[in-house]
Amino acid sequence: MPSNGPDAMNTNVSTPVRNLYMVLSSHALSYASVALRGLFANCAEPFHLHLITDSKDDKSVLRAFLQTLSFSQNSVSVFSQSDVADAQAGVFSQFANLRAFRHGHPCWRKITDPLLLAAPGEEIVVLDPDLYFPNRFTFEPTPQRGLRLMWQQPNCLLPSSVVRTALAAGISLARHVDIGAAQWRRSEGLAELEWLDRLLGRLGGASLPRVAHVEAIVWSAMAMRFGGGHLDPGSWVCWRRTQRKRILRKLGADGMHLLRAEPWSEMKCFHAGGEAKDWLQKQAAMRESIPIASHLKPTAVLPFVELTSRRFEREQTTQDIIAGLGYYRLFGAGRS
Repeated sequence: MPSNGPDAMNTNVSTPVRNLYMVLSSHALSYASVALRGLFANCAEPFHLHLITDSKDDKSVLRAFLQTLSFSQNSVSVFSQSDVADAQAGVFSQFANLRAFRHGHPCWRKITDPLLLAAPGEEIVVLDPDLYFPNRFTFEPTPQRGLRLMWQQPNCLLPSSVVRTALAAGISLARHVDIGAAQWRRSEGLAELEWLDRLLGRLGGASLPRVAHVEAIVWSAMAMRFGGGHLDPGSWVCWRRTQRKRILRKLGADGMHLLRAEPWSEMKCFHAGGEAKDWLQKQAAMRESIPIASHLKPTAVLPFVELTSRRFEREQTTQDIIAGLGYYRLFGAGRS
């Protein structure tokens, strides 16, 4: 399928563009609008954004929102599930596990659908809808081989049963994987798709639990298979609900109080995972009157580090002990 796709808007972009992808429902616009406004206002590179949604009604809502943005040097295509059906029938015709995975949790389509829309060898930059771009920025260079993934402490590899299935099967997983942004390239041949299909089968195939974070486990396995590294966590920041933040919330601090401590002037991107996405609208509005910084140069790449079974089980035991003491009942869930 051509990258300008159905319902393309402002496709007369003649200079090289970054190829961006975002999977979202129109119901996510309460926070995705912040991601999209920041992206269009602050990205210093021309880009083509592929918005991937569910129904024709979702497409209509997203297109109406896009009319409120200034396109300038950028362009957008909006795809529904049915728009990508023909591509799935062709590209994934040999791969039953990939087809099943695509129709699992909606978040899993962040892995499958760009593969259906990108040309062989073409860049894929996947963005979550709960991102915020507070400063003038450029994306990092996408490597010819391998991945770039965000970094998270400790990790978001869930559920533990699928992680254990992977480790028991000898599948290498990377630690500290966050699912806010990812960069890679569509392979020239079928080897990558064949490997992904086998991986999904070994993880459980069509019986995989429909949990959003299974996506992180797949990215983690891809990282160790294809190589690459983490985006600089000082520039590509992932929200972490630390013990201090949990205590402050318990004492009555609101989200904006917690966000004030973030190093906004230093970052290219902020991934507002968990409850932080609910605070993005107010945070973006507050910063409208503040001069923004510029981050137009590539930043450092951190190497992937493998998650060992021993390390994973030690972390699980610690969490079980903490849960048994009632910590999460008092201060909230352990993974947001």
